[in-house]
Amino acid sequence: MKTIDLRSDTVTQPTQEMRNQMATAIVGDDVYEDDPTVTHLQDLSAKLTGHEAALFVPSGTMANQLAIMTHTKRGDEIIVGQNSHIVAHEVGGAAILAGVSYRMVNNPDHTITANDIHANVRDEDIHYPDTGLICIENALGNGTVVPLSTMEETAAAAKLYNLPIHLDGARLFNAAAYLNVNPKEITRHCHSAMFALSKGLCAPVGSVLTGSKSFIKKARKYRKLLGGGMRQVGILAAAGLVALENIDKTMARLNKDHENARYLASKLAQLPHTTCDTTKVHINMVFFTIKKQDIDHTALCSHLQANGIKINPAEEGNYRFVTHNDITREDIDYAIQILSTMLI
Repeated sequence: MKTIDLRSDTVTQPTQEMRNQMATAIVGDDVYEDDPTVTHLQDLSAKLTGHEAALFVPSGTMANQLAIMTHTKRGDEIIVGQNSHIVAHEVGGAAILAGVSYRMVNNPDHTITANDIHANVRDEDIHYPDTGLICIENALGNGTVVPLSTMEETAAAAKLYNLPIHLDGARLFNAAAYLNVNPKEITRHCHSAMFALSKGLCAPVGSVLTGSKSFIKKARKYRKLLGGGMRQVGILAAAGLVALENIDKTMARLNKDHENARYLASKLAQLPHTTCDTTKVHINMVFFTIKKQDIDHTALCSHLQANGIKINPAEEGNYRFVTHNDITREDIDYAIQILSTMLI
């Protein structure tokens, strides 16, 4: 039985081309900065984001934490969304690693606007911490994409206070595909950015942090401090290069994932006892709720698992299904069929 994994796009299997490139990658010692495959990946990442330099790291969480450590000083406060990955899914790392506190913005749509910057930057007062950084996301964790106009306004507000902006762009290329723009049109509003190779891009591991040369030089040292200095890591970087060197093909495939997500959302919206706002399906993530009063959510997950479908349990009443390179329309139809048997 084929396993249909709708938990996340982190479950994607590397493509055969990626496996081939990994097997034949030319490598060196990246701590000495002489792994040519890693260097190529970093140079290409910087070019794609319009930044001066880049750093290959094991995970998106490390990339975000390195950005916070590099931009701030201990005791600072960062402006960040309450529902952001940095707050909700990085184990409070910023407080431990960078010694900063969170000034959280809690907008219903998860965005951070210019008005939020004006409202949350600290005044000069002996009692207050210094505002050190603004952290934003695009795409957002709720599956929607922030318009470029909003990003421009936020960047203009940050400039008034001479504050840097870091972009958690884990699904940057999904956002760019949705907006039909070059990724650098998104990242140009930010002093640093990260994107994941191991989500929709299908690479088995890794993220990239981008910024100025001086920023990346400092972040590289912090990467070493966190144990992220890797050796012949070109074997891993090679997989990411397959996605980035063929960026037009990659973006077209991400659009296919988005189309599949919209198709999935339309099917979910037709099921009894199920609510799915199809207008909020911008990228490859579909959120929905099941309102059937007597539903056993544990049994539902087990039933799908028994039929070869992996999902995450509901979080605060919401389920999330994610389409990716390994999910077909036929897989979606099958998953809907199995789910429907629990909603009769």
